[in-house]
Order: sequence, then structure tokens, then C-alpha cells
Amino acid sequence: MLSFVRLFKSHDCRRSDWTLCANLIATSAGKGPWMSKMLRVWVMDFVESKKNLPTVKYGKSNASMLEDEDLAQELHLHLQGIGKYVASRHVVQFVNSPEVRARLRLKKGITDRTARRWMNRMRFRWKKEPKGMYSDGHEREDVVDYRQNIFLPQWEKLARHTRHYNKEGKEERDVFIVGPDGKATVIWRHDESTFYANDRRNLRWVHEDEEATPKPKGEGCSAMYAQFVSPYYGWLQRKDLGPGIERKTAAVVFKAGKNRDGYFQNEDIIKQATVAMDILNKDFPNENHVFAYDNAKTHTARAADALSAKKMPVKENAKFGYFQEKDQDGNCTGIQKRMRDAKFADGTPQLLYNQNGKFKGMKTLIKERIEKGADLPDPTKLKAQCTNFKCTPGATGCCCRQILFNEPDFISQKSRLEEHCEKRGYQVIFFPKYHCELNFIEQCWGYAKRIYCEFPESTKQAVLEANMIRALESVPLEFMRKFARRADRFMDAYRKGLSGHQAAWAARKYRGHRVVPDTIMKEFDEAHAKDKEK
Repeated sequence: MLSFVRLFKSHDCRRSDWTLCANLIATSAGKGPWMSKMLRVWVMDFVESKKNLPTVKYGKSNASMLEDEDLAQELHLHLQGIGKYVASRHVVQFVNSPEVRARLRLKKGITDRTARRWMNRMRFRWKKEPKGMYSDGHEREDVVDYRQNIFLPQWEKLARHTRHYNKEGKEERDVFIVGPDGKATVIWRHDESTFYANDRRNLRWVHEDEEATPKPKGEGCSAMYAQFVSPYYGWLQRKDLGPGIERKTAAVVFKAGKNRDGYFQNEDIIKQATVAMDILNKDFPNENHVFAYDNAKTHTARAADALSAKKMPVKENAKFGYFQEKDQDGNCTGIQKRMRDAKFADGTPQLLYNQNGKFKGMKTLIKERIEKGADLPDPTKLKAQCTNFKCTPGATGCCCRQILFNEPDFISQKSRLEEHCEKRGYQVIFFPKYHCELNFIEQCWGYAKRIYCEFPESTKQAVLEANMIRALESVPLEFMRKFARRADRFMDAYRKGLSGHQAAWAARKYRGHRVVPDTIMKEFDEAHAKDKEK
């Protein structure tokens, strides 16, 4: 406008030159007749009032159709109805349908690019599906009962004498109290993980000219790694003895498979625990050490002669209850052993065999307990077991087998691993089934595997194992302590009555904290009430 006015006045132009000057300015700006016309209109408006200045509209845009709450809600419901695998084309199909276009008065539909922008605005992201904790069996009645009534009280008692760390990885002195014997407690979490040769990154930026390259089929060779970890020491190994001296570790590298090292059995777990106890006795004798294992059958297996009502016959039997004794390597010694004796309520032993060597039978065992004062149903009126041993939930006296299953001495029968470690003064505890979020070693595996995927491909078994160990050794102790705090948050959430889904929400909300507030249940209800209103 200013250039137009200056040009018109500088040459004492006539009135007929008014349009010519406007055309010259518009052309010099790379514009056409429309701009020339608007320049004349704007100047005349300004002459009438100095407040009449044109406003710049660049940077301003019309409101998105998603501002219409009804449309946004309808679109969300449409995508939810499609399921997990929604795509931008589903948004295009919805908006471009005749009904929606007529309602929105659209002359033409939207493009796929617009649909992708809309999905981004609706908080959809194109990425790998996030993995959460496993839900299968997580809230099963028996699992929850073990978690709430056995594991959590057990862990809380131990945690009073363990070291805790803040979100920076520094020790929290005010929450640490040594035990009655003046020693701290260290809980060593145990687990196994498998690394594969062909496990590599799949997501990356790929140039359009890049061609596909042949890749090996399958997962390739593998190696299993079993180890203990604690947030105080990290991986379980000997203290550093100086340069050039290899540190002994409790880790086991195992090539699992039918034609390889076989499979990791209870005997292997016992051997590894023995090595771990040897290291702890030698280098860490001034602390109480506890081993925490997953609740897998490999870990919880009982000794061959352990007390069990699982296969007991209901009547006298000459063949039942004799087992082949095995050595530490799991090989049969040729020596036959009987099932160990049971115990009456007063602590005195109850023999399972008659003087002739025959097993007494469940009915006789129950009768003897009744004679000792136990309040049990008459076994003569009961069958050996319910059909397929699927008793009515909560029943304790429906059949002979169920009665013995619920007797204190049968319930308290410990695993072979527990008995082996307790002989040397070590306690063993088991995590609840399906609760991998409570064992922070799982996150250590994830951290190590991310690093492992960045290494060159492991073409040989030796290279695979070397890369695996390098990746595992690169997990920082600081991160291990953060992972342990996360597991503590889950435990505290369960302790306060939250379910698995609620505990996962609480762990995310109070990230960086070791415990969650007592008002967490109320906060959860309020947060989800707001979500429903939206």
C-alpha cells in the first residue's frame, strides 16, 4: 500500500494513472489484477479512516472439523468398532461416506494425508504394540491368595532390613534398619533368559532406493543365561581380585536343546545355588542372603521322598512310596527310599508304612490323626478323591486326598531347593505366578537385549555368547536400582489392595517413587471417573 501511494504521488500522476500505478506495484510483487484491485480498495478505505488497515491472515487457519465434539466422539466409536488394527483409510471411508459428507456439508472428502493428521491429533501413534504385564492367571484366586497372604508379608518382613534407593540411585538411609543379628539382608533375584543369534533391530529409517537383502531364516543358534542380581551389588560374582584375574560368577551359560546341553532341570538349579552360596560365604559373609526365584516347577520341585498326597492310594499298598535315590547330578544311585514320615498336630512323627513295609493308605492315615485329636471327617464314608480331583472350590473334607492336602505337615512341605539352601543357612522365597513385574531382573534382560541387538550379527555360537555377556555386563547398577524401585511400587500397590491393572496404572503415575500413597485407590477411581466423562 505504501509503495503504491508513493508511486502515485511521486510522478504527479493523473487520475487516469491510478489503476496503472496499482498494476505496476502488483506486478512487481508477483501478483495479478486481484491484488491491484485490492490495493485501490485498501487505500480508499484508509483515506476515509486511518483505522481501516487490512489485517494479515497468514498463519491463521480454520478450526478443524475435529473441534466438533459429536463428530470426534462418533469417529472414536467407529475406530473402536474396527478393533486393534485401525488405519487412516478407515477415517477416510468414514468421513467420505455420503451421510457424513451431507451432514458436514463437504463438497469433497478428505485425503489420506488429512486422515493421518487427524489420527495423530486423536493421540494415535504408528509404532509397535506396547507390551504390558501378562494377564493370563494374574488375578486367579489361588495366585492372588498366595500374593497377598504369603509372598507380600514375607517380602515386607525381609525388606525392613534391606537397602533402598531413591530415584537418583542413592541409598535411602532413613528406611534401612539392620536385623536383630546386626546384619543387613540382601535379596538376590534369580531368572533365566535366552539370547538368539538373529535377534536384531527391525525398525529403522530406510531409504526408498535401498533394496531388500537376504536374511537368515529363523532365530538362529541360542544361548540361555541364568544369573542372580541384587540392587546393591548387581550381578552375583566374586569381588574384584585385581587386574588380570578373572572374576568367578554365579552365572550359567546353557545351550538348551534336545541335541545340545539338554534342558535346565532342578539339578542344574541346585548346582547353581551351590556355586552362589560358595561365593557369598567367601566374599559376603557379613550379610544375610535370600534367594528369590520364579514360581516355576523347575524351581519348586520337591525331593523324590517328599511328603505328598498326590498319588497316595486309599488302602494298604505294597508298591507305593518307594523311590530311586539320585545323586547331585541327577543320576540314580540304585538305592530305594521311602516317602518321609508325616507329623501329627503335636509334632510327633506319623509313620506311613506298616511293619511289613506296606504303605498304610490314606484312610488309615486319617483315622490315626482322628485318634490323635484331629477334627476330620470319617474317612470310611469318603471316596479316595473327587472326579479328576476337581473338588468344589473351598472344600477341605470332600475326599481323602483333599483332607491330606490341607493338613499342616503336607502344606508346609518345602521344595528340594529350599531344603538344600536352608542346610547352609540361606532362605529361599518364590515370586507369585504370572507376576514378572515383581522381579526386576526381567528389565535387566530387556536392557541387555536392546544393547545386544546393536552388536554385529552373531554368526557363531562363541560370538553369540561373547556378545551376550558383553551386553549383560553393560547394564548399569544405577538402572538396576531404578528397576528395583519400580518393582517395589508394584508390591506396595498390591499391598494396598490394587489389582494388576490398577497397580500398573499406579506404577506409571508415581514413577520415581518406591511406594504409592495410601489414597491411591481413591485417586484411581477419580481418574477413571474423569475418563468415563470424556
